[in-house]
Amino acid sequence: MFRQTLTCVLAAALTLLAIPSAQATAVAKAPTTHTFATVGDRALKLKLWQPATAKPAPLVIYVHGGAWAIGSYQGYPLPMPWGTVDSVAGELTAKGYAVASLDYRLSGEAQWPAQIFDVKSGVRYLRANAATLNIDPDRFAAWGDSAGGHLAAMLGTTADRPELEGDVGVTGVSSAVQAVADWFGPTDIAAMADNGGVWEGLMHGTAISPETKLLGCVPQKCRDKADQASPISYVTAKSAPFLIQHGRFDHLVPFNQAELLDAKLRAAGVPVEFRGLLTDHEFVGLANPRTDILNPFYMFLEHQLHPAT
Repeated sequence: MFRQTLTCVLAAALTLLAIPSAQATAVAKAPTTHTFATVGDRALKLKLWQPATAKPAPLVIYVHGGAWAIGSYQGYPLPMPWGTVDSVAGELTAKGYAVASLDYRLSGEAQWPAQIFDVKSGVRYLRANAATLNIDPDRFAAWGDSAGGHLAAMLGTTADRPELEGDVGVTGVSSAVQAVADWFGPTDIAAMADNGGVWEGLMHGTAISPETKLLGCVPQKCRDKADQASPISYVTAKSAPFLIQHGRFDHLVPFNQAELLDAKLRAAGVPVEFRGLLTDHEFVGLANPRTDILNPFYMFLEHQLHPAT
């Protein structure tokens, strides 16, 4: 009797193992590459990761760092302590998000405001093609690190500023995002020189600084243009909710840049979570980037975008 019962149990177990579960077959799609705009002979591309969900997915839009001078939609050339855009995108798709990584013209190709024109063009392309791409056009979050954090913050504060839309690619569609994760991004370009900090040995406020190359002028000598490129200039009560994560010992983008944005957002009544961490730029030196960086990031996205998994 016992042997017969055991045989039946084993047979049932083997039958269950032979049936693919919904979870086992819910494999995210291979990433795809799209050209969202062309400027002259420069193709602006994005890489899109999609989850294996039937319903339209919320979208996380990644904007790469690199001092506005290096990098591409493929991400930053070197892995960071928190991983790569590919590794994080893999985790996000498993949680039910789509992820798009955007190109933008670098400072050696074009000066400001080309960069914000380009990322806004990418957002508009994604929203205009939301049905085809199976993404939810009402649930977009922008995420960026360093120079990418700056551009993500610009996306979150300038949805109602037509002078920053440009005419690159798809037009007539909203470039708004519903949430922003800003990792150590510049927020007040002219103030970068006020708080120390260097970009790999290049002093802020000089003719060779990355922000000077971005603007085409030393920020302190062209304040109007520096202010036009600064997220804090555009904060209103309509700005998107923010997660700001910044190292207190950041020697490239001074920690005060995060404090300035946090203060502006709070004064305007915008929901903001501000996390000052005991680390340097790119979160170098953190013992556990997952606990300190990624988990709070994922929790913020869950709260703001509510993915269906």
